[in-house]
Amino acid sequence: MERNLFNIYSRDGLARAGQLKLAHGEVQTPAFMPVGTGGAVKGMRSVDVLATGSDILLGNVYHLMLRPGADKIKRLGGLHNFMNWNLPILTDSGGFQVMSLSKIRKIDESGVEFRAHTDGSRYFLSPEESIDIQYKLGSDVTMALDECTSYPMKKETVAESMRRSMRWALRSRKKFRERVGYAIFGIVQGGIYHDLREESVAELKNIGFDGYAIGGLAVGEGQELMLSVLDQLVGHLPKYQPRYLMGVGTPLDIIKAVHKGIDMFDCVLPTRSGRTGRAYTVRAVVNIRNSRHASDPRPLDEMCSCETCQQYSRAYLHHLFRCGEMLGPMLLTNHNLTFYQELMKGLREAIISNNLRVFSEKLISQLEFGDISEL
Repeated sequence: MERNLFNIYSRDGLARAGQLKLAHGEVQTPAFMPVGTGGAVKGMRSVDVLATGSDILLGNVYHLMLRPGADKIKRLGGLHNFMNWNLPILTDSGGFQVMSLSKIRKIDESGVEFRAHTDGSRYFLSPEESIDIQYKLGSDVTMALDECTSYPMKKETVAESMRRSMRWALRSRKKFRERVGYAIFGIVQGGIYHDLREESVAELKNIGFDGYAIGGLAVGEGQELMLSVLDQLVGHLPKYQPRYLMGVGTPLDIIKAVHKGIDMFDCVLPTRSGRTGRAYTVRAVVNIRNSRHASDPRPLDEMCSCETCQQYSRAYLHHLFRCGEMLGPMLLTNHNLTFYQELMKGLREAIISNNLRVFSEKLISQLEFGDISEL
């Protein structure tokens, strides 16, 4: 049975501003979740992630079950205590990583058997085991185990995979332990095929979840196809439950998906870009390795309030990357996460003021240039 942990307090077209009330705090939506796959956002202390405006993080069953193990984390007080993060945590069920990272895998009705990418050790992950691991971690939001198909793939193969994921979703839901402030989300699958997506939604609604994630996108199909799936799909999702678009994405992806009615996002892009010397600004994506920054006294973005922009010049950041100093990626990651959280804050405020179209058009006119240009 669905529980109402989500309050929508403002709408602008299909876009919603809301609040997800969880055991470790309240999440303002639309929300972007920094990826802390193995119990850490790469290059960031928990206090620094908090300072960017983040109020929820994403962890991952696959990586945490390998190292250090769910039982050890439970003995050490759960993932929140382990990583010193006292706000909500959503954990991905591990399905995507099993499919994309593990060396050898065998999938059948019972679950998936695989060899870890780290040392080749053999593991087995069933829907019940995934839910149990997330319980041991203490996840505020638990994700049902699913199989994520790649793109492109034949419709018959996608259909078989989606239906198995729906049977796994039922088993995941039955294994989940109901507690105040803790939620479980189902994951819609079906590739780019609209009828399969509708079938998947119907099955998940029949089971009943606290939220509905959209998986199997941002896997190479391109923005146009992704948005087409959202156009067709969102109207079939429950009106009063949170909607989570998994693994997305660029600032443009997020803005356009918010217009479609999506509430939650995660992506490695801001942290990965930070580690490779790319910084997001409203004017352009700055490649700090570029020699033009070697003597530039300006901050990355004069309008940004993050520690990086307030205290360090482009010249210094360029120097750090040229010298291979670990501080460089840390500072750019801090900036990029702040940029993403400021974007989410701006979207929320625009929805509340019924000004989303004007806000987005102005920002998109800048970002469409910025996403393809490096200064």
